[in-house]
Amino acid sequence: MISHTRRAVSKASIFLTCTGEKHQGNQLVVQKNTLIRMLSGEMRIILPHSTLIVTAGDTIFFPRLELAKVMKLSKDGRPYQSAAIYFTPESVQQYFAKHHFKPAVDGGKPGISLLEPHPLLESLFNSILPYFDLNNQLPENIAEGKVTEAISILKELNISLFNALGHFEEPGKINLTEFMERNFMFNMPMDQFGYLTGRSLTTFKRDFKKVFYTTPQKWLTQKRLELAYHQLTAKNRKAADIYLEVGFENLSHFSYAFKKQFGYPPSRLSAKA
Repeated sequence: MISHTRRAVSKASIFLTCTGEKHQGNQLVVQKNTLIRMLSGEMRIILPHSTLIVTAGDTIFFPRLELAKVMKLSKDGRPYQSAAIYFTPESVQQYFAKHHFKPAVDGGKPGISLLEPHPLLESLFNSILPYFDLNNQLPENIAEGKVTEAISILKELNISLFNALGHFEEPGKINLTEFMERNFMFNMPMDQFGYLTGRSLTTFKRDFKKVFYTTPQKWLTQKRLELAYHQLTAKNRKAADIYLEVGFENLSHFSYAFKKQFGYPPSRLSAKA
């Protein structure tokens, strides 16, 4: 039997997360580049045009400011559990300065990446896990040593991800139409949409009205309902399985908005699935 508990343990820039819930979903916009090792359970990373499934033993790299919807699930009777290393700008800058390294200017921003299994990754995370049994805070120099080790490993295994560590720029003003059409299913505050498009909240709302001739909230609701209708009819999925994916916080809100838009509840379509 799986108990419904959650636990998060922090050791400086190293984190252990455990949830006994069978299903936990949330939006994810990481503020720091992050290396995550799956220990048990399953993580489903829902991107605009694909879904990445990560299981025990997998290691993934989350670039900063990358948008994703994350589902943390139990699997094979075991809870979701992962260990993560956050790369702070200070740690990366110190590493680059010490080794006289400059990140490539035109390296491009990598997406969420699944790393190939490697003994260096095995050694890194196997050495980290015992730290979470400590009753006291992990000494800062030891934690920083592990972050430095992780940076060195990325340099050896994937130079593109290593280069990505060295970029800390704030988002610049980007094409609003392209961004919104690609990311409307992510349920974020309006100021977060503004930030990721390089705009203040006021400028975001003003530019949005010029481009879409309506308010952001009305447009987002319409787009999410259209996507939901497609999932229910063309792919024969159930309302309970899609409401989070298409951008609604809970099933009751989704059902209310769907009925208001189409004149009948989504359960009518789900019954045909």
